[in-house]
Amino acid sequence: MNTSLFSQERIVIIAAALIAVLASVSLSGFLNVTNAVTIVRSISVLGIFALGMAIVVIGRGIDLSMVAVMAMSVAWYLQMLNSGRSELFALSLVLLAVVFIGLVNGFLVAYVRVPPIFVTLATGLFVFGFVRSQLIPSDAIAVPNGHWLEAVGKFRLAGLPADVLVFIVLSLLVFLFLRFTKWGRYAYFAGDNPVTARITGMPVRPMILLRYTLAALFSFIAGLLTAASLLSIQTRVINSSLLYDIILVVVIGGIGLSGGKGGVRNVLVGAALIGILLNALTIADVSLLFQNLIKSAILLVAIILDGVLNPRDEQTAQQGDI
Repeated sequence: MNTSLFSQERIVIIAAALIAVLASVSLSGFLNVTNAVTIVRSISVLGIFALGMAIVVIGRGIDLSMVAVMAMSVAWYLQMLNSGRSELFALSLVLLAVVFIGLVNGFLVAYVRVPPIFVTLATGLFVFGFVRSQLIPSDAIAVPNGHWLEAVGKFRLAGLPADVLVFIVLSLLVFLFLRFTKWGRYAYFAGDNPVTARITGMPVRPMILLRYTLAALFSFIAGLLTAASLLSIQTRVINSSLLYDIILVVVIGGIGLSGGKGGVRNVLVGAALIGILLNALTIADVSLLFQNLIKSAILLVAIILDGVLNPRDEQTAQQGDI
């Protein structure tokens, strides 16, 4: 029997199709253009997060600071605007801070050799605590009247909102980066076997810096789109299940946590399944508590499946869990 017929990616595609068919038959309002746009929009910001996470995971890492970076960077940016700071000053300062956080994550992982899960957990908590206590006065910060984010939130092209269009563009750019650039291909080699990659002369440590910096920038972009859609940013989002949803999309799509495997197509597949599932559950009026229960069960199954399909090698076992 050809086991490739039962790859994780194909299983997820089949599952998404089955859920869509069942929801179309049993749920009124699921099968229409408006709801289709709603599904795509609901996963666009999540998909942008997942693209950044995928770049890190392919290189055998993980970034638990993404949601904190998203919420706190945008909150600080909006707070500076509301306080009378100029657009150029506020945006430049926040961009520098976001890049700095990504470089700190990458430096501690690459040069200090602290496990990524601990580094990014610590930086995420620090960013939240520092920004919330020192730079912003409340948990929710509104977009100033007349700001360009309002126009972004209202923008439509062929019926598609800006966040969907940005997700499409970023997906294409990440695909081109991973498939056709030297450093993109290096990410796979380093993720598959970092020691061999370093011995053969690949710039493994600078690549780690790049991957975590890209993840931080993608988080900031996702935060801007969230603020454009809601006309505010809520910093308490770091206490939500968003981070687990990001990991769920990456893992269930087929990007191996052991590194060196996966791509943009896997992010799209995972996002499609989660988007269709959550939309169907919402229309069916399933409570958020049970939705989280279902997502946690799916994540557990996905991690077990990842362990079977992408077993840890001896080097990974010696380094410890990511």
